Amino acid sequence: MATTIIEVFNKYFEMVPATSDALKKEVYKLRYQVYCIETRFENPDHYPEGLEFDEFDQQSIHYLIRHRSSGDFAATTRLILPDANNPEKLFPAELYCKIDNVAVLGSIDRKHLAEISRFCVSKAFKKRKNEAHTLVGIDTNWQPNDFTLDERRTFPHISLALMVCAIRASYENNIYYTYAAMESALLRFLSTLGINFIKIGPLGDYHGERWPAMIKAMDMYDNVAEKNLDIWDLLTNKGCYWPSAKTSVSPKGACSLGNYKDQVVGARCAPETVFTGNS
Repeated sequence: MATTIIEVFNKYFEMVPATSDALKKEVYKLRYQVYCIETRFENPDHYPEGLEFDEFDQQSIHYLIRHRSSGDFAATTRLILPDANNPEKLFPAELYCKIDNVAVLGSIDRKHLAEISRFCVSKAFKKRKNEAHTLVGIDTNWQPNDFTLDERRTFPHISLALMVCAIRASYENNIYYTYAAMESALLRFLSTLGINFIKIGPLGDYHGERWPAMIKAMDMYDNVAEKNLDIWDLLTNKGCYWPSAKTSVSPKGACSLGNYKDQVVGARCAPETVFTGNS
């Protein structure tokens, strides 16, 4: 019987890095469904082939969450990396949101800066009232105690798994700071776990009402470790990605990242601590 957060997730879902053209097409299909059909944040007429994509996809790492029993893709996200040929190229958050908290940005080296983007969950996997209009299946009135025990062990894990995908992509690409444009409900949900994005500008209209925000990798992991080690284990694969200074894990984690397929099936980490997926 599944008892831990990771075991419950693995029973129903798996993370899939979208590295092939076929899987990237699935990413764009799911985004079209969510952004153009379900939420109408994008005009479907602009995507006659039913694939939502933009200029940033070529410089992005893409992930999917697949429902095991049906084979359907439940969610997707991408990490937009800095443009290797033009590091000063602006990210979507910089282009479409107002950023006025310049002090937070400081002197960040842009080669270590990225943006979590197109973070969305299919309507079919938003089971609670009022979730269908959101991108991530977290209601605007969400409260930490708003879920039954069984619900806390299932549906919110899709959003957490998308964060794991972004963390893995950040680790592999030496990303230490991350932009995001997030719904208020998602910011509140993540903050209850110790994932504290800092608002860097006012609420604006960008695929719905969003806050431009930023997070520093090591601050996030330390905050999560201090608040809930189970969530820290989940997000970092027990230290395989970005170990926390507040844990006993040695630098570079308890295991070598190595080959992803080896890692996700637990070749170097205890199997019960790993979100499974396919390369």
